Amino acid sequence: MSEARQPARRPRDDRRPRDDRRPRDERGRGRGRPPADPARRAAYDAVAAVHRDDAYANLVLPKMLRERGLRGRDAAFATELTYGTLRLTGTLDAIIAAAADRDMARIDPPVRDALRLGAYQLLRTRVAPHGAASTTVDLVRAVAPGAVGFANAVLRRVGEQDWDSWIDRLAPADGTDPVRRLALEHAHPAWIVRAIGDALRADVDETARALAADNEAPPVQLTARPGLVTAAELAEQVGGEVGRYSPYAVYLPGGAPGDIPAIRQGRAHVQDEGSQLVATALANAPVDGRDERWLDLCAGPGGKAGLLGAIAAQRGARLTAVEVTPHRAELVENATRNLPVTVVTADGRDVGAIEELPEQGFDRVLVDAPCTGLGALRRRPESRWRRQPTDLPPLTGLQRELLGAAIRAVRPGGVVAYVTCSPHLVETDVGVTEACRRSEHPVDLLDARALLPGDVPDLGGGPSVQLWPHRHGTDAMFLAVLRRGE
Repeated sequence: MSEARQPARRPRDDRRPRDDRRPRDERGRGRGRPPADPARRAAYDAVAAVHRDDAYANLVLPKMLRERGLRGRDAAFATELTYGTLRLTGTLDAIIAAAADRDMARIDPPVRDALRLGAYQLLRTRVAPHGAASTTVDLVRAVAPGAVGFANAVLRRVGEQDWDSWIDRLAPADGTDPVRRLALEHAHPAWIVRAIGDALRADVDETARALAADNEAPPVQLTARPGLVTAAELAEQVGGEVGRYSPYAVYLPGGAPGDIPAIRQGRAHVQDEGSQLVATALANAPVDGRDERWLDLCAGPGGKAGLLGAIAAQRGARLTAVEVTPHRAELVENATRNLPVTVVTADGRDVGAIEELPEQGFDRVLVDAPCTGLGALRRRPESRWRRQPTDLPPLTGLQRELLGAAIRAVRPGGVVAYVTCSPHLVETDVGVTEACRRSEHPVDLLDARALLPGDVPDLGGGPSVQLWPHRHGTDAMFLAVLRRGE
């Protein structure tokens, strides 16, 4: 936008625009008209629950769809609106604030959420502008009747420009502030843009590709548990495709995973291929001497424990799966039923303090450490706006303590796999280096690239591995493998 262009007059929420540009089918409606259609109303209620109650979209939306009997195209549309709006919230807010000429904090929460849904439809879908505006006004009429005129005016101004034009208006395109430009264009907080950029060696173009990948809905991927079903057999059963890298991966073309017999029978489970790769790398690492006792130090909710337990069963080994939260420990129990897995409800840092976690008692140890989850933003649309830089210090302290506990738990000659679903350097290479420096026991970093199954490209110079959605189609999983010395 040129400097000569005058700012838009701020819409008032106490009267309609004087030119009355409401959609034709809205004029003359009585207040008794039903609100928005069921799909849009479900999306609104899910988005409102996320912002009002700190709910998780992947939990509240499926329940709403079931309870309201939404299926097929209606369910798909509600899902797209919900997830798309939540992913792009930061940029949608910047656009709405500019169109309204007021800070988002000065707009009532119900109106904010309705406007977000409307702006998403106007700027990011093929919904006709007339329909997007009309149905959003219907939502506002149902949740905040006094703001109908205000919402109508804001939506009209939002629709005067397309997405790219709004980005050009709100962020510099001259390279003076690439972080702000990327943050708005790809709807990520600036601190996350910087973190991903740092992990990609400040390559702006690749950072943009990584951010764009976070905004694409990920495919559902399954793990065929070895010894129970092969990937080829599972792919044939579900009409899917065998994965590119993991020998256990199957890409599901659609449908509800819970309806798949192999999942109900415990022969397969839902799991990102990146998680499969890092768990398999631990199983592939050579160890000196015995190979009978394995440990998953942070096992909840049980996906990696399920895969490791199935591999252990084929080798005559047994896995101890540790989870500090009783509810999540129960999930691990369910995920590993009929496998050689013992679930222990304990803090993984208690190695040496409880009988089930003796020092030097294990041959292989997995530390799937609690982290910011920046590597799975495409799966958790609201997460990017909830995480803050202040989350890092307590998390990184916990990560280093858990890795230190794993080093104590593994015997000399055994191996530890340290995993995070985050590419943030403080949670990955920096954390591993610091934990090794503080360890009382000698450890050596192995080349994790050589331990991954398949021919995984673009793994960098090692010895650790960073997977990426835009490179590998997986979550952004980090892996470092350590061998304990004498």
